[in-house]
Amino acid sequence: MSPDTGQLALRLAKQIEGSGPISVAEYMRASNGEYYGAGDPFGVEGDFITAPEISQMFGELIGMWLTDLYLRQNSPANCHYVELGPGRGTLAADALRAMSKFEFAPPVHFVETSEALRVQQLQNVPLATFHERVESLPTDGPLLIVANEFFDALPIRQLILTHAGWRERVVVRDRGTKFAAMPGSYPMEGSVPAAFQNSPVGSIFESSPDTAAIMYELSNRIATQGGAILVIDYGYTQPGLGSTLQAVKAHDYADPFLDPGTCDLTAHVNFFELANLARMRNLVVAGPTTQGIFLSALGIGQRALALAEASPDRREDIFTARDRLIKTGEMGTLFKVLAAHAPDWPAPEGFGGPLA
Repeated sequence: MSPDTGQLALRLAKQIEGSGPISVAEYMRASNGEYYGAGDPFGVEGDFITAPEISQMFGELIGMWLTDLYLRQNSPANCHYVELGPGRGTLAADALRAMSKFEFAPPVHFVETSEALRVQQLQNVPLATFHERVESLPTDGPLLIVANEFFDALPIRQLILTHAGWRERVVVRDRGTKFAAMPGSYPMEGSVPAAFQNSPVGSIFESSPDTAAIMYELSNRIATQGGAILVIDYGYTQPGLGSTLQAVKAHDYADPFLDPGTCDLTAHVNFFELANLARMRNLVVAGPTTQGIFLSALGIGQRALALAEASPDRREDIFTARDRLIKTGEMGTLFKVLAAHAPDWPAPEGFGGPLA
């Protein structure tokens, strides 16, 4: 992936010089729009690797999780598979293969804005229907929604406490393709929860209006149409303070304010808020739990053994991938899992253990 690294920086610099500083959210939206629109950032040769690219077991278990819900709900008609930000389509391909063993082959809907990634996704899931926004998803039946590492890439708003009070954190030009964040000039006390109003100077409060809007819309759809949503991402389970904005490039951390559009900008997901948004539409929430607990409860250990027996020459690789997905210190504890389903749907599997 080799975008013209200077073009976005130049456009943002001109915008800031002409109209003043932009919010962190606006900067993040522009940077990720350029970044994901440029090509395929996934895998060993890209900038980062996601769970579906580590092992087929990840997508297969999610497919079984969805199938289990579908069957215990008496196989409702017009059920749709929906994935938000489906990467290369690897997760969906593995999940659909597992689902097909039970003769469950729902229509596939991808919410994806990158034309470059859509090309890759169609190679793995040729019959997928694409959507720019969640509002255009079908309304004629239950939705089974998967959001793996989707919400972390949505823009965040940052408010910082200064000696003069709470201010929005804005982005200004530093030099060349380098930018910097600083407090804005307008009071923002009304946007900070009462519990954090008297925090130490320098404290940062994050929120994601885009995340809230999408989660509420999907929760409303599930409440009306039936179905469930499964969210897997790195994040936190209780409200807190601190900047979680980070950039990743070539499998290493980078400066998020250098060369916008050339690295992946993400922030930790607020699972506490996701759960509350689902409950506002009377959905039943399961979790959050950790990815390690979730995948272990779904049988990743047994699946790894089966794959190792079928391919003895890949045994070490299979167990290494399993460990990366579930072990403490790896993705097993960093990533959290949350599910929310319609009240008349069965309780999902995988959430029996406590949050580690």
